[in-house]
Amino acid sequence: MTDEDKQAADTRGATKIHPGAYIDPRAQIGEGVVVGPSTLIGPNVTIGDGTTIGANCLIEGWTTIGPRCRIFHCVVIGAEPQDLKYRGERSFVRIGDGNTIREFATIHRATGENETTSVGNGNYIMAYAHIAHNCKIGNNIIISNAVNMGGHVTIEDYAAISGLTAIHQFVRIGSYSYTGGGSRVPMDIVPYIRVAGNPPVVNGLNTIGLQRHGFPQETIRILKQAYKIIFRSNLNVSQAVEKIKSELPMIPEIQHLIDFIQTSERGIRL
Repeated sequence: MTDEDKQAADTRGATKIHPGAYIDPRAQIGEGVVVGPSTLIGPNVTIGDGTTIGANCLIEGWTTIGPRCRIFHCVVIGAEPQDLKYRGERSFVRIGDGNTIREFATIHRATGENETTSVGNGNYIMAYAHIAHNCKIGNNIIISNAVNMGGHVTIEDYAAISGLTAIHQFVRIGSYSYTGGGSRVPMDIVPYIRVAGNPPVVNGLNTIGLQRHGFPQETIRILKQAYKIIFRSNLNVSQAVEKIKSELPMIPEIQHLIDFIQTSERGIRL
């Protein structure tokens, strides 16, 4: 039996709802879902096949959770946003496949009619983390204990955010970057780098992370050159971008880096 066959078999198991849980009859619950005691699931919720939900959770609002997620006890998903602009409009939380969401984490629905707070696939969200309204969380991200986000934060794929980090509203954190614990992040963090502190200090390329994810040595070498131009020269951001364009090969990672910088609204951490 292949791994895919095993996963499919797992999700076809019997759904197990603890008698102490309450699930609104209008909710859509997939096959093989497990729900623990004292958990409440509202009428507009969809739960994918094979997802497990622990005790004392609250899942409400217009929330969709994909298959094979693991949601531990006392998690709250789909509650109203902590935003004074919210006026009761219909808005959404959409969570993808294979996510782990640990104890006491909170994920709030968006502000704005038909707007969405989204979490992609394969993320590990640790205890007490808060994903605020209108945040966009990509795939395969590690969000450590008590990371707190303002609204409209974007975190790109494979980023790692260490514990007790506070992320200002509208900030973007780039792919494959690493943010050290206890950081206060008021500006965008570009892809592929390491930062830590309050305010964050750039501490080099995230070389170990890139190696662990299989980046070729030549790609890492080119990214190191780009890093030095942006963060270790006397050039301003616009000059650094032009120098990168003129001197480095335009591999996909360099193009993404340039696009990220040029679309930054809060400015990048230097």
